[in-house]
Amino acid sequence: MIWVNDAMRPGRHKARMWTYHPALLATPVPRYTSYPTAAEFHDQVSPNDMAEALDAIADDTPLSLYLHIPFCREICWYCGCNTGAANRTDRVDAYLASLEAEVAMVAARLGGRGRVDRIAFGGGSPNAIPHEAFDRLLGGVKTAFGCDDPVVSVEIDPRIFDSGWAAALQRNGVTRVSLGVQTFDPAIQAAIGRVQPHAMVADAMAMLRAAGVSSINFDLMYGLPGQTADMLRETLAAAIAIAPDRLAVFGYAHVPQMIPRQRRIDASALPGSAERFAQAALAHDVLTAAGYVAIGFDHFARADDGIARAAAQGNLKRNFQGFTEDTAEVLIGLGATAISAFPDRLLQNAKNTGQYRVAIEAGQFPIERGLLRSADDRQRGDAIEAVLSHGSADLGGFADLTDIKTRLWRFEALDLVRWRGERLELTHAALPYARSIASILDRYRAPAEQRFSVAI
Repeated sequence: MIWVNDAMRPGRHKARMWTYHPALLATPVPRYTSYPTAAEFHDQVSPNDMAEALDAIADDTPLSLYLHIPFCREICWYCGCNTGAANRTDRVDAYLASLEAEVAMVAARLGGRGRVDRIAFGGGSPNAIPHEAFDRLLGGVKTAFGCDDPVVSVEIDPRIFDSGWAAALQRNGVTRVSLGVQTFDPAIQAAIGRVQPHAMVADAMAMLRAAGVSSINFDLMYGLPGQTADMLRETLAAAIAIAPDRLAVFGYAHVPQMIPRQRRIDASALPGSAERFAQAALAHDVLTAAGYVAIGFDHFARADDGIARAAAQGNLKRNFQGFTEDTAEVLIGLGATAISAFPDRLLQNAKNTGQYRVAIEAGQFPIERGLLRSADDRQRGDAIEAVLSHGSADLGGFADLTDIKTRLWRFEALDLVRWRGERLELTHAALPYARSIASILDRYRAPAEQRFSVAI
């Protein structure tokens, strides 16, 4: 791994306030959990594209599975996930039956080929379903894919986490959990529709540790309505005291035109761009000073955690779950709106749970959108991932390298990037601009693109 500035190297924790260059953050950019991004997906793909992709998997290909549970007991106002209220047992049961049928359909097509090493459950809130249903679902997945001891991770809502769910995680060998915390400030919790007292999160942590969960992540947010630097600092201190193994600190993206539930949030109370930038810098400095290693631009982990080791060894990757140590090149998404990633294609299931169920009942893969990746897509995707994960990328094979250098000149002039021959390298000061820099390599991005969140 090459870092221009040693302070960016995993394991170095020297706090350094970043310099705010508003013009460089003015254009909304993707989070680049895939390339091309979902904004480029179209409907010119079919269930046959999924069948072909599964047929191409070799016997020893490492596979990761993602299962989407699109239900929550309470819907948070800020959330952009594909989820709905889990207030009808028949609706939840029907969805889970379809999900189990899709698992069987994919496994049958593979016919024993491929090796499932990781299984992730996300949502929504997977613990919005009964833990008995989780037992059945995970047991069925392990049987269908012939995986006895995969790494299993589950997203958890601490507001509805109890001893029954803790016992389910333990008996199913779940070792990784992500808790949606967002903020510990009661006033901000009320302003975003997610009230969960500090003691509730601490109790969930204690139950998870007792259940043998060895890697626990907190999702936190900055740029929330009414949030100040002092409020964020208090949330960070409270999180550090509970001692999660990882933290992901995201900037809140307010796009009510796309996510109607966000209209309940008071937009006039949202911090401005300069305040958001300062909050992101504050989170970086506080967490690294507390001993967490900065992973990319928005993840933090203890030095002995798997993701920190992957970063130190140059094996860090990026997928739909964000930064990860998972090196599998094939991710199979199961459930409504789930995305499957193959080296040569990205395929997304139907978002609407009704349409998803109709396809499954018809014995078809529920593919609705996606794309086939060109050689150029794969080259640019690898480079964007390298920029975000490792702070450098070899751009020697890019036909438009001269144009890329021209567009990166304003970053270079501020010593945010440097060139070592045809290798692009980011300095430590470039961390908050990493997504903006990566977007220069994206051939789909128009200069006035407005479909994405602000860059910091």
